[in-house]
Amino acid sequence: MNRTNHTTDEFDLINLQKLKPSRIVTDGDLDGISSAAILLRAFPDAEVIFAHPPGIRSGVFDKFIDKSTIICDLPFHPSAGAVIDHHLTNQISNSDVLDLWRPTMSAARIAHSIVKTQHNLDDLEEFIEWVDRLDGGGISKEDFLSDHPIVTLSRSVDARESPSTALWVAKSISKGVTIEEILNNPIVDKFVQKKSHESKTIDHIINSTLRIENRLAIVRFDGTGTRTGGYRITASVGDSCDACIIIHGDEKGSVSGKIPPLGASFYTNSFFHKNGGLVDLTLLATAFDPDGGGHSNACGCRIKPLDKFGNIEDRNPKLTDIEENLTHWIKIWNSNHPDY
Repeated sequence: MNRTNHTTDEFDLINLQKLKPSRIVTDGDLDGISSAAILLRAFPDAEVIFAHPPGIRSGVFDKFIDKSTIICDLPFHPSAGAVIDHHLTNQISNSDVLDLWRPTMSAARIAHSIVKTQHNLDDLEEFIEWVDRLDGGGISKEDFLSDHPIVTLSRSVDARESPSTALWVAKSISKGVTIEEILNNPIVDKFVQKKSHESKTIDHIINSTLRIENRLAIVRFDGTGTRTGGYRITASVGDSCDACIIIHGDEKGSVSGKIPPLGASFYTNSFFHKNGGLVDLTLLATAFDPDGGGHSNACGCRIKPLDKFGNIEDRNPKLTDIEENLTHWIKIWNSNHPDY
């Protein structure tokens, strides 16, 4: 079904209203926060719960999901009432769940298109354009490195670090508070300043761990208690890479704990490849982790315990497994890259 016209958008909102949503379960990044903010315009009494893909897939958030729940920017869950998402690997076909998957640059764009059929979202027009560009790989290197308020917000607020701050931001956006006013809030400003101070640490980690294998940049943030996104890596490496892998998390981490488990994120260098990358990165993200996935140009997975032949072993992953995973990912990269 074509889900891009106004008539369908209005029909989708009516179907959402029929669910009488009591809860919004959403990702904790800017796209997820923005999706919640927009939905709160239509469903102001809904509770907002921030989650993450591994937690959804492993059942950590099952107790928050029922037929009055809208899931945003996260994998499909059969117990939900509706799923709003745009990730390639999250497409679903389930008659019991309202399927609002669309091939958009952001999940917030889907929520925006639907909610604006009955609610005034004129104040969010510029904001949603920036969310699209930031989440969908459409931002320029110059804009990413700028101090634009929405870029600053995107790099400063994450529900993984402070769910209460992310919730306050979502509710503030929903109420029409400007991004400039949000950034001037003392609590948000604290995170802005913290991220600014962390910048030198991130640069040091990049410079000390970076290696490039056949135009695939690899950095190791595991065990540092710090993480960053693909834009930061590809902005640093420049045209010397076509994509990057960021290793993050901790050997002692877990999906349900405060410390995340060992994982990897894959990003196309969208500053260099403006129309999409040379390799479908989901081939790497799903090579060993059945719960891995995302977009062809931005995706992720967990580090899996492997033997030297690439077979998954029945044990918890260790630091030595990182290089085993990387070895096989590089082989997949090389076999699919047009120049190797």
